[in-house]
Amino acid sequence: MFTVMNRDLPRTDDLPSRLGRIMLFAAWVVGLAILALFFQRLLNDQENPNRDLQVAPDAQGRPQVILQRNRSGHYVANGRINGEPVVFLLDTGATDVALPLRVARRLGVPLGAARMAKTANGNIRIWSTRLGSVDLGGLTARRVQASVLPNMPGEEVLLGMSYLKRFELIQRGKTLTLRAPK
Repeated sequence: MFTVMNRDLPRTDDLPSRLGRIMLFAAWVVGLAILALFFQRLLNDQENPNRDLQVAPDAQGRPQVILQRNRSGHYVANGRINGEPVVFLLDTGATDVALPLRVARRLGVPLGAARMAKTANGNIRIWSTRLGSVDLGGLTARRVQASVLPNMPGEEVLLGMSYLKRFELIQRGKTLTLRAPK
C-alpha cells in the first residue's frame, strides 16, 4: 500500500520546468500590469472626460467646444496657457483665471503686483498677472487677466470669468458648450 501511494505522487520530471514557471509568473505580472493601466485610464477618464477637446463649428459656423461633466459634476478639461499644457477646472464663481504658484512658475508666468483678495477661505495675498493666451480646445483668448495664489493646492488651474466671459456658455444636462460670440 505504501508503494502505491509513492507511485501516485508527481515526480520531479513531471513538474513544469524552471523556465516555464518563470514565464508563467511573468505572464501573470504582465497581465496584472495591463489591467492596472486599463483601470487607471478608466479612472482618469472619469476625472477628466475632456482630455482631447477639439473646436467644431455650430450650425451657424461659429467655433464651439462641448465639455462633459466629470463624475463629481465638475467641468475639467485639458488646455493650454501660453502654449503650455495645463488642466483647467471651470469656475464661473472665480473672477480671474487662478493659478497655483508652482504652476505659474512652471509656465514662466511673471508675477505682477501683490494684493490682498477675499476668497471663500478668507483673505489671502495674491499676485496679479496677465496671460498671453489661454486656449481651451481651440477657443483662444489673448491677454487674459489672472491671479497667482501661493497656497492653492493641486495642479489644476481655475478657469474663471476673465476667460469665460468672452464666450457664450450653454449648459444642458451633463454638457457645457462654450461658443464664440456672434
